[in-house]
Amino acid sequence: MTTISPSFSPAEAVPEKDGLIHGVSAEELQVLGEQCFDAKTRAYCPYSLFRVGASLLLSPSVTLTPIPTSTATTYPASHIITGGNVENASYPVGTCAERVAMGTAVLAGYRSGSFKAVGVTTDIADFCSPCGMCRQFLREFLALDTPIFMFNKEGKWIVRTMGELLPLSFGPDVLPPREEMRKAQEEDKAKVA
Repeated sequence: MTTISPSFSPAEAVPEKDGLIHGVSAEELQVLGEQCFDAKTRAYCPYSLFRVGASLLLSPSVTLTPIPTSTATTYPASHIITGGNVENASYPVGTCAERVAMGTAVLAGYRSGSFKAVGVTTDIADFCSPCGMCRQFLREFLALDTPIFMFNKEGKWIVRTMGELLPLSFGPDVLPPREEMRKAQEEDKAKVA
């Protein structure tokens, strides 16, 4: 079964003065959308039948050799990592598309600073944002200004930054240095002893 991806026109948002939308070009947005739509078709969701696809656009400065993808596009597909939701007969054991994509990226060696944008799509007419668990998971590896493009089934989209989707978030930058935490724990143990 071949699925035709919609055309994702950047005219649906006000481009920045340089013609970009949150730093993403029209060509990058098109491929980001195509790849998350393609990932959605490969989702494993026999229980909920709710397909979700996610795509991660890598920053051009990334020097790792990305994992290969099977889809050729005008923008190098090697700059995109995708994921689809994977369910299990025990419902809570399933994994969301965003976490599948990010887990794949992390295993390939990508870390914070490697990602330029995220795309997410479902089969519904409304826009569907990453769930709370995925927001926190993405926050570990995304800058707060990273755009997350949410596509509906027709290819229309809205965009929010990581910081807008998870305000007052807790991320790795919030943790004090390990030495400071270890010292505080040792001081607490000494007080109890």
